[in-house]
Amino acid sequence: MKRRKQNRCKSLVAASPLLLSGLLLLLARPALVQAQPTPAATAAFDSYVARVETQLDEQHRSAGSFLGAVDFARLRQGDLIIDQLTTGAGAELPGALLHDWRGAAFIAGGRAADFERLLKNFDAYPRVYSPQVLTSRVLEHDGDHFQTTMRIRQKHVLTVVMDTSYDVTFGRLDAKHGYSTTRSTKIAEIDAPGTGRERALGSGEEHGFLWRMNTYWSYEERDGGLYIEIESVSLSRSIPVGLGWAIGPFIESVPSDSLEFTLRATRDALRR
Repeated sequence: MKRRKQNRCKSLVAASPLLLSGLLLLLARPALVQAQPTPAATAAFDSYVARVETQLDEQHRSAGSFLGAVDFARLRQGDLIIDQLTTGAGAELPGALLHDWRGAAFIAGGRAADFERLLKNFDAYPRVYSPQVLTSRVLEHDGDHFQTTMRIRQKHVLTVVMDTSYDVTFGRLDAKHGYSTTRSTKIAEIDAPGTGRERALGSGEEHGFLWRMNTYWSYEERDGGLYIEIESVSLSRSIPVGLGWAIGPFIESVPSDSLEFTLRATRDALRR
């Protein structure tokens, strides 16, 4: 699936680069897109997230069902498994798209305790998850509950920098089974980052590249290593009518590529 998606994107660029560039510039103009999600889209996102979290709560009650539908043998061979749980470029909501992706990996010799320490070391995120995470710090910390802020960068044809805040909670079934829940509480797009003109775009100026994002880690130590599974549910602007054939592959690539990057970076950090 991933290879077909990449070939489709490459064919589009090769066939009509000037047209594609024009479309991307068109989409980059805030006046042409909805700056904030509609109440209906927000309610639909919250309802979807509630179902995801209910399912994860059920999984995490037992060691036998702690992870989702995982092909353990394939992961032990070194593969990354990434699945899209919504269809096409994302589930269509009123004026928005909902994206749900899940990925898994195996780290031979990995330990649950080391993984938990890695996830809680937010100050190290700019090093572990460079170049996507530019800065990271903890605002508040009470036991397994954290309030954090990060500056992140996404580069998919366009480069977008955002200041994000999260509510993060960790939990565990036992010493070998743990999980975390990360919910975005604020996402602000940054204009001219790193320059004297840097500023956060107002609610009427933002492009809607990312409105909401929740991330769920589940991890299990067994078979001489550590299985890690991550699910990312996000909300973004919808694709303007008539441009899905051109923009859909790129909208689709943002959450999947980010998930793959996160899995690879986490696996590399634990191996070190």
